[in-house]
Amino acid sequence: MRAVILDGIVLGLGFGLLGVGMTLVYGLGGVLNLAYGQIVVLAAIVISLVMEDGRATIVAALVGVLAAAGLAVLLDLTLMRPVYRQHGEERTLLGLLLTLGAAFVIGGLLTWRYPSGALYIYIGGEPVSVVGVPMAVGSIWASVIAVAVGAALLVFFGVTTFGRGVRSVIQDEVGSRLVGINPSFVRTVVFALSGALAGVVAITYSMSGPLTVNAGFELTTFALIVTVVGGLGSVGGAFLAGILLGVVNSLSAHYIGQYISTIILLGAAALTILIRPRGLFGR
Repeated sequence: MRAVILDGIVLGLGFGLLGVGMTLVYGLGGVLNLAYGQIVVLAAIVISLVMEDGRATIVAALVGVLAAAGLAVLLDLTLMRPVYRQHGEERTLLGLLLTLGAAFVIGGLLTWRYPSGALYIYIGGEPVSVVGVPMAVGSIWASVIAVAVGAALLVFFGVTTFGRGVRSVIQDEVGSRLVGINPSFVRTVVFALSGALAGVVAITYSMSGPLTVNAGFELTTFALIVTVVGGLGSVGGAFLAGILLGVVNSLSAHYIGQYISTIILLGAAALTILIRPRGLFGR
């Protein structure tokens, strides 16, 4: 039982990063980026190619993160511009359609060019005992990276001037303009941050198992579930919901089956919408 729960926490921290990357974009622009999973896959493929070229893993990881951030910015500067000119339901619907189209294009190109592409970052070493359970070194490093990134994000949004500016745009875009904040620039920066987080997700996921070229839509589904349960626009909520759903996923997969576990996660998201439409930590 303890081993399953620990595996769930490791998985949940990855879910949390996925949720944060998606909820930041939604909080700023009211758009759910349905191409988010494909951005993660792109980062994984780039990292894999750079590693195959003989580069060090840390260099490959940095290149993958930058590639994911660059693609996210490209989406913001192209597809998202007409979306942001819309308001209300029109903005949401157009954003869903365009990002879904981008997901099919990116996923199709990657599958066509790298049909067997996958990333697995193997970290050797003897298993480390955690509360009496031996854990792989890769899983521990993945957890450490996720926690460090999550803490850095909380400090960034809570302490720094730019982070407070991002929060002001989320809370009141018109008011932020009146005090000299450029929402368009802030959205571009946050899209880049969201893409960088996608690159980090690719790294952490591949430390505990292979991340294949076909994983894009599954990752997007997980990101949506975490975002809905945690609360749209809540960074802390995304992480807490990610850990909770990661443990639920591991327990259900261990005792029932992997296919049923996905249904359980979707059921948890639906139940959250019915009971608390804004999510557990949304405001």
